[in-house]
Amino acid sequence: MKSLRKFYDKYGMFLIPGFVFLTLAAGLILKYGYHMDLVSTIIFIIGIIPGSVQVLVESIVSFSKKDFAIDYIAILTITVSLATQQYLVGSIIVLMITGGGALERYAQQRAKSSLTALTNRIPHDVLLYGKEEKKVSISSVKIGQSIFVRKGEVIPLDGVLISEYGQIDESSLTGEPYFVDKLKGDTVRSGTINMGAAIIVRVAREDKDSTYRQIINMVRKAQEEKSPMIRLAHSYNWIFTLIALVISAGAWFYWHNFTYVLAVLVIATPCPLLLATPVALIGGMSASAKKKIIVKNLGSIEALARTNTLVFDKTGTITLGKPVLKHINILDKRYDKRKVLSIAEAIERNSLHPVAHSIIQEARREKVQSLVASNVEEFPGSRISGNIKGKRFMLMRGKESSLDDVHLTEGKKLVAEFIFEDVMKGDAKPIIRKLEKYGMDVHVFTGDKKAAADALKKQIDSGVDVQYEMSPGEKQAGIKLLKKRGREIAMIGDGINDAPALALADVGMVFSHEEHTASSEAADIVFLGGGFSEVYDSINISKKTMRIARQSMFTGIGLSILGMFFAAAGFIVPIAGAVIQEIIDVSVIFNSLRTLGIRR
Repeated sequence: MKSLRKFYDKYGMFLIPGFVFLTLAAGLILKYGYHMDLVSTIIFIIGIIPGSVQVLVESIVSFSKKDFAIDYIAILTITVSLATQQYLVGSIIVLMITGGGALERYAQQRAKSSLTALTNRIPHDVLLYGKEEKKVSISSVKIGQSIFVRKGEVIPLDGVLISEYGQIDESSLTGEPYFVDKLKGDTVRSGTINMGAAIIVRVAREDKDSTYRQIINMVRKAQEEKSPMIRLAHSYNWIFTLIALVISAGAWFYWHNFTYVLAVLVIATPCPLLLATPVALIGGMSASAKKKIIVKNLGSIEALARTNTLVFDKTGTITLGKPVLKHINILDKRYDKRKVLSIAEAIERNSLHPVAHSIIQEARREKVQSLVASNVEEFPGSRISGNIKGKRFMLMRGKESSLDDVHLTEGKKLVAEFIFEDVMKGDAKPIIRKLEKYGMDVHVFTGDKKAAADALKKQIDSGVDVQYEMSPGEKQAGIKLLKKRGREIAMIGDGINDAPALALADVGMVFSHEEHTASSEAADIVFLGGGFSEVYDSINISKKTMRIARQSMFTGIGLSILGMFFAAAGFIVPIAGAVIQEIIDVSVIFNSLRTLGIRR
């Protein structure tokens, strides 16, 4: 039963076209093979009825939703074929219309395969851990309940690790190919995979609020939206319809024969305007998703294709955003390096700040004693504190140094200083060069001091404009100034402080981390991996997608109009016109589907 349902979900859209095709084939055999004209006519009508009803119902539904971008010519063509008793032609038209619609839906289904793949990763049921282990629906699991995740299974919900140790594959969210070691109390995220022994996780977020569900919802929302170009294509439908009616009227006044009118209308149905653009854009979205680039709305693909100016944040965008711990200055003789690392690791263990990751990695490399911090409080970008063995420790950023440094204090006493160095992403320099060759004007807006900004500019070694010590408000003002100069701007960032600028830019693009929900909400495109090449990939996919969409749309329109003129001149009969238009529509759809294969 499940396999039958799966088959229907995948191919159900072809049922009515399939029925129309069978009646058409039977009618042709009876008409030309056995000369049974009356019986063949009845069979043609039987095939026309369900197809016509489908077209009529879809039109009514569109009107009820105030969507007037329907195929008016299709309705008119069916009406004319029935009025002139050309049932064979009517049957071919209905097959063409329903078949074209089914092919479009199938193409969109293929283009939306990225969403299906995302959704299928998360299990529908989870195993609750407690006095009684039982399977329950994922949507019924509440915060605070514990779940059991076996080796190789996808972690279904965000939570905290209860087990002593876990080994997690986070590549589906971060793009990083190596496994991450987790200790008791560490955060684990939905959509990642448990690669070690079975683990127990205490749920911190319900399914509807989980990290992975938010990604799925972003993709689904984007695919349901219409982009400006789709709306433009639908508005052009009126012009195309008017052209078809004018040519049809010309054919009538010249020939005074509805056969020629019908031939013109057949070639005009269905309009490639309504087929090419949505298939191409959704295909481009799917191609992006394969590279862990989530496009939140279809209009962003168009806007990014028009972009001529890129504004980058520095930390976590051009640089790794994962500072490397270079040195520890011990300022209190009661402590040594190993003890200081133990304290810092305990406090930072559940923070997602880049500095925290570097401290934790160094502590694990040194195999220092694992301590437990309680009452941990974090103020992002400022400080984090916690209690360890009855003492209150705090980690906070130093104020005077131009280097990245973090101070560890016990109460008000300075204990140690951690010196960090942020490293530029390995592919940043060549990608920026490629973007400049693409004709992009590249800027960097950073909150870092002048020394760090100058060092970055020297590393990039190009004409990139680097502005430093910029607050979130100043970044936003910089975007406003560029927009006043008539620039089409994409802002690329990764932090909460980038959110105002991201929201103001024509396209906001963000490297996603869990603590950066504000910037992710403000952005139009989200990079789930950390590779700088994703910026270039997203721009390249957008430009190629729009090129293919326009190519499909205008080629389809041109061929249809040319065919209409030939039909009006009497060179094409209705049956031949139907075949020609079907070839045009299929060609348009398959050309649009080329966006699925865009790589670089």
